[in-house]
Amino acid sequence: MTMRKHGWALVVSCVVLLTGTVRSQVFVVGQKTATDEISTHFTPTNLSLPATRMGERGQRELVRMLVAEQGFAHCALPMGAGLTLHANGSLETSPAAYKEMIYKKGQAAGVGDRVVVTALTVKGNRIALDLNGGPYVKHRFLRHVQFNDNPVVADQGEEATGSRINLVFDGPVPDLSAPEVKALLAPVIDFGVKTTEQAYANTLPPLVKQAVDVHQVLVGMNHRMVLAAMGEPESKIREKQSGDASGGAYEEWIYGHEPQTIHFIKFVGDRVTVVEIAELGKPLEIHDKDEMGGYNPPAPTREVAMGDQAPGTSASGQAQPPTLRKPGEPVPSGGSGKVQFPTAKQPVAPIPPVPTMGSPTDPHLR
Repeated sequence: MTMRKHGWALVVSCVVLLTGTVRSQVFVVGQKTATDEISTHFTPTNLSLPATRMGERGQRELVRMLVAEQGFAHCALPMGAGLTLHANGSLETSPAAYKEMIYKKGQAAGVGDRVVVTALTVKGNRIALDLNGGPYVKHRFLRHVQFNDNPVVADQGEEATGSRINLVFDGPVPDLSAPEVKALLAPVIDFGVKTTEQAYANTLPPLVKQAVDVHQVLVGMNHRMVLAAMGEPESKIREKQSGDASGGAYEEWIYGHEPQTIHFIKFVGDRVTVVEIAELGKPLEIHDKDEMGGYNPPAPTREVAMGDQAPGTSASGQAQPPTLRKPGEPVPSGGSGKVQFPTAKQPVAPIPPVPTMGSPTDPHLR
């Protein structure tokens, strides 16, 4: 009997221990899971640099040509001033430290996002470029200065959400032109493209990028890749999948119309599952196998829904009609949606005669 008690106690202890372990794995979100989708791929440049040192005139020219210039991020840019890029080299931070920086400070711009150069400074062996307002709020030092108990600059509660890239050279900053600085920044910012779709396509693997360049949709692409390859569709259709008991929905994007070649792109969630190409005079071409060459895009960020409001919000399964009642106000007795008429006629009081001048009922004439 004693051995049985000890055995049951050991089993209960193991179950409690495993339960606590599983709970900790489910509810704890760490740096690895938060930055798992961030790519650390980096391709350094190979640009010949001039031997002459940059003068004051060259600095003014860089400020004039680069400030307010727009580009697109080639990689995720962390908030703050901690990103350092060596000319014709790599990032100063390691891939692990780069992800840790984004995890702790936040992300100022994602891959393919538009960025604007808001400030440029040349000092020593580096060129500092502030993007999207930079890492600091303007007049951050004057916010601590008061005159007669009044702050010189009012604190509006603003927070800096921009980033800074320090372009570092082995010696003094050479006499570079604005296009040469753009070429050195190409691993992190692309100033050559004009749309976010083009910037996003440049970050994809060669197989997928080639398909986007020739306007081809592959099975396994997400909706952003399809937009980069084909643009916005002419029409969209949403329907429920046949045989799906849970009521799953799919979306079909249609490109082209007769007599042109028509492309039918079927999405389930954020993935292309079927591509049908109907060309005049040829049999229907169907692609339903993965064509991404082993590349797995990030987790889906888009779901296909059959409407703005889930079914079951009303008795008929449709959205509630507009009403003047406040939220939570009960429906009056007799139902809603119908005009309420009185059920019984109320007695109407007789209207007294209106006295006129000269009539016997006028008190002034009595």
